[in-house]
Amino acid sequence: MRAQFPLLSRRVHAQPLVYLDNGATAQKPQRVIDAIESYYRERNANIHRGAHHLSQEATTAYEAARETVRAHLNAAHAHEMLFTSGTTAAINTVASAWGGANLNAGDEVIVSTMEHHSNIVPWQLVAEQRGASVKELRISRGGELRMEELDAMLSERVKMVALTHVSNVLGTVNPARDIIERAHAHGALVLLDGAQAAPHLRIDVRALDVDFYAFSGHKVFGPTGVGVLYGKEKLLDAMPPYQGGGEMIERVTFARTTFAALPHKFEAGTPNIVGGIGLGVALDWLAQLDAEALAAHEKDLLDYATAKLNAIDGVTIFGEAAHKACVLSFLLAGTHPFDVGAILDQLGIAVRTGHHCAQPLMEFYDTPGMVRASFALYNNRADVDALVAGVERAASMLV
Repeated sequence: MRAQFPLLSRRVHAQPLVYLDNGATAQKPQRVIDAIESYYRERNANIHRGAHHLSQEATTAYEAARETVRAHLNAAHAHEMLFTSGTTAAINTVASAWGGANLNAGDEVIVSTMEHHSNIVPWQLVAEQRGASVKELRISRGGELRMEELDAMLSERVKMVALTHVSNVLGTVNPARDIIERAHAHGALVLLDGAQAAPHLRIDVRALDVDFYAFSGHKVFGPTGVGVLYGKEKLLDAMPPYQGGGEMIERVTFARTTFAALPHKFEAGTPNIVGGIGLGVALDWLAQLDAEALAAHEKDLLDYATAKLNAIDGVTIFGEAAHKACVLSFLLAGTHPFDVGAILDQLGIAVRTGHHCAQPLMEFYDTPGMVRASFALYNNRADVDALVAGVERAASMLV
């Protein structure tokens, strides 16, 4: 598995690279790298508009990638798959297009304490414009949603419940199906931020009955600058376009403009063509792997790393949910996370430090930041051992 990822053979500061920043972006298998190079070398052309052969080839490859995404999410229709620049753009599309058309004074949007900023700020922006409000669903100290509070918060005023499927800091896997059932019982829609779920879970949007689902290509071993927004057909059809420009129109006159059918209504301008194609290749590659074996491997890594870090005097791990993805955020008592991260970097160990775009969660735990080690399917116990040795060295130097 590791041999398929060229960058993992690098050395950093004369040390073998131990890459544990997968929550920020995952590395790319050679197959994806080859697909990107092949596109630019052999079929680079704009899509949908050209009558020439290169354009037709590029269009076919791009739309084949859309079908791959549909299959990956088990959606009903390929036109329910909107290509975006990432999870952030996908959530902003829903907040602006759906929220701008459907939220009114007195309406409420529920988000949680553990949300990434990209699933808080867009809702605050549209709520302020529309006279609605954003309500916080709190979490337990162990990092799980307070489901009893969700029940108390749900009412006819709640129009949207926007939650992360998997926390980027705590690794908590939220009970998505249960949340959706409860929200739908009160007439509310549900958007799931799947940026951290997509690399670790098999997603079935129809089984979940989720209304909107967003994820980023670069976290599932695909290129940067591309992502997906899934939306139920009837909801997308009813939403106004998010942006105007080429490609998304049916007819333009100075009197009136009519818009193209899904998905093109939401894909103004020349898209990230090679990004979409590369994402399709990444998802095809991922689909060929043994999902159960990967889940078992990641659980082993998580359990092993949790036990090893907990054995270090002064380490506190945040996030003790019963269901977790392979993410560990921690602090070393008496140190600043940036200092720990800097020492690990000198040892060739790549982790993330800071507030992880989750400042409300940092405030909840009364800390300015944490050290986060996030694992992917190509990591192994040797990577964990290197991390543990690095944290022990940081403790000897800083405490």
